[in-house]
Amino acid sequence: MSFETLGLAPALVRALAEKNYTAPTPIQAEAIPHVLNGHDLLGGAQTGTGKTAAFVLPMLQLLAARPNASRRPRALILVPTRELAAQVHDSIRAYSKFQRTTTAVIYGGAGMQPQVDALRRGVDILVATPGRLIDHLERRSADLSGIEMLVLDEADRMLDMGFLPAIKRILGKVPRDRQTLLFSATFEDELKKLAMEFMRSPKEVQIAARNTIVATVSHIVHPVDQARKRDLLIDILSKRWQEQILVFGKTKHGCNRLSELLEKAGISSTAIHGNKSQSQRLRALADFKSGAKRVLVATDVAARGLDIPQLPLVINFDLPMRWM
Repeated sequence: MSFETLGLAPALVRALAEKNYTAPTPIQAEAIPHVLNGHDLLGGAQTGTGKTAAFVLPMLQLLAARPNASRRPRALILVPTRELAAQVHDSIRAYSKFQRTTTAVIYGGAGMQPQVDALRRGVDILVATPGRLIDHLERRSADLSGIEMLVLDEADRMLDMGFLPAIKRILGKVPRDRQTLLFSATFEDELKKLAMEFMRSPKEVQIAARNTIVATVSHIVHPVDQARKRDLLIDILSKRWQEQILVFGKTKHGCNRLSELLEKAGISSTAIHGNKSQSQRLRALADFKSGAKRVLVATDVAARGLDIPQLPLVINFDLPMRWM
């Protein structure tokens, strides 16, 4: 199967070819035809499966086929974190390289005025975190009355992070006759019940069996007492000194302390969490992706949805809160 056989326009296929994407992933192959046919969609797929392209590519094609002179956003993509918002925005810009599609991204931790100016200039696609979008709605700097497509990406994470009230407020501001796409790594009963309240007979695409662990991931447990955890971590990182590694911590301060400890042990490290400014978070992520820093220490909330290619090892130094 190719992107051409999925019915994507030549401009999109050309942009994909420039990124050396020649064949669709399973989620793309399953989801894109449904979206192009105008269906609402429940998409179940883990991070790293290509799900961003699964909704961005058909979105770009549908918007290009229905030009609109209005400056109001025509598509809204809601995501849980600033980093994922920036990542999705970058993907849209790459895939729309040969189309005239305007896009903007809004999230907390960044200045309001540049975001207001971008919205005033007019955009086709708006990528936003729920909290900052509510801020713009209250200031009346965002108008969602022209939304034709709504995407909730990492929907399970947004519920975990307490965004349900904000999402319901946003749903009340968009037209009822829109097309709605919801993507999630898992579909708990609560999430499915919520989806049925605002989606119209959605098609469902589930790439992995419901709520299962990705088959390509191996899991290893190291029993160790609390006093020796840091020594064991340093030992593991020292033995795998050529690899980039993501380490999850439970608290913001704990991530800072752990990153500082690794630096003192001669292991290049940086931390990412909610107390960091947006510029600090983007720099930390850029340093990790480029290899300037070998270890990224993060809270599980801050790292949700990040696409980090070729990541050989993830260490849960602390168990995620939802496992405890």
